[in-house]
Amino acid sequence: MTKTIAIFGALDTKGQEFTFLKSEIEARGFQTLVVDTGVLGEPAFPPDISHEQVATAGGATLADLIAKSDRGEAMAVMQSGAAAVARLLHTEGKIDGIIGMGGGGGTSVATAAMRALPVGFPKLMVSTVASGDTSGFVGQSDITMMYSVVDVAGINRISRLIYTNAAGAICGMVSGEAPQADDKPIIAVSMFGNTTRAVNQARGLLEAAGYEVLVFHATGSGGRTMESLVADGMITAVLDMTTTEWADELLGGVLSAGSTRLDAAAKAGIPQIVVPGCIDMCNFWALDTVPEKYKSRNLYSWNPNITLMRTTPAENEQLGVIFAEKLNAATGKVQVYIPMRGVSELDLEGKPFYDPAALPAFVASLKGRLRTDIPVIEMDVDINDPLFAETTVNALLKLISK
Repeated sequence: MTKTIAIFGALDTKGQEFTFLKSEIEARGFQTLVVDTGVLGEPAFPPDISHEQVATAGGATLADLIAKSDRGEAMAVMQSGAAAVARLLHTEGKIDGIIGMGGGGGTSVATAAMRALPVGFPKLMVSTVASGDTSGFVGQSDITMMYSVVDVAGINRISRLIYTNAAGAICGMVSGEAPQADDKPIIAVSMFGNTTRAVNQARGLLEAAGYEVLVFHATGSGGRTMESLVADGMITAVLDMTTTEWADELLGGVLSAGSTRLDAAAKAGIPQIVVPGCIDMCNFWALDTVPEKYKSRNLYSWNPNITLMRTTPAENEQLGVIFAEKLNAATGKVQVYIPMRGVSELDLEGKPFYDPAALPAFVASLKGRLRTDIPVIEMDVDINDPLFAETTVNALLKLISK
């Protein structure tokens, strides 16, 4: 059966470019389904789904958007409409992949459609902004971003190569078949460079117990993705070994996962083991990017591009308040495990972030506010001690069995 690739883009301003892309995809034996997301004028060729239909799906009429001449509102409506259209096409089984091309506006609309589709569904965005910070466009999705090098404006010796490669890429993604595997219950685990040894051991133990383990790097986007998959009902239980993203949220670091971190598992009612992994640090980029107010703090260059800042006892106390508030909302079984000899490799005695007052401040603050039915287990080991991984894994498996 011939597979169909959806093409999302503004056919009024980039009709020539999408005509080329469409022909390249079809030349490879695939069908196309074109969705027009333009607002300004008539499409260069008839789409399969019109811009009027996209606007309506976004809650407005195209005529109103044109009359108001408010670009911001128009973009918001077309983003919402594109997402609704993509979701419906996927639900009805009409598309097998999606591709878009554009500048900032076109990228925002097309990636909104892509984010509405599940992880694993082929997604490719050719964009003028793909070489910069694309987190706002990608979000927690698995969108593949391809830098257009030149503007998406005409067919020339550069763009011809890029569009041809893009057509080949999306066709290759759509034609690929993931190998079949046994569906096992999934456990989510959070990890950081400083907790890698602990998580690797925990992962091995969980896999040996018959679980599939998804490890999320606690870089902000990793935490948000984990929370999203938990909220979507994909996760059986959580071993939250690395909750450092809350330190960044509290102090303005660059790896915050937002104020909803720790919410999803609590609301879903699934078993969770929570560890204050790496709350001894807040993350910034290179040393010269650290805010002026933090310049005199205990800073450590993890590498030339990442600078870690030691959290203080007072900040650890604040984190205890936050963790208690989040965990008190849990509708399922939850336990907290504390490695009292250090929550990271840098937090050990004799290491750069060792502070004997910091972790006790967190523990006292947490225990003073936490529900009495939520156990807090303090262990006389550091977080990467094999005993800690073994103990937390066994505790989680017991919660799951109950």
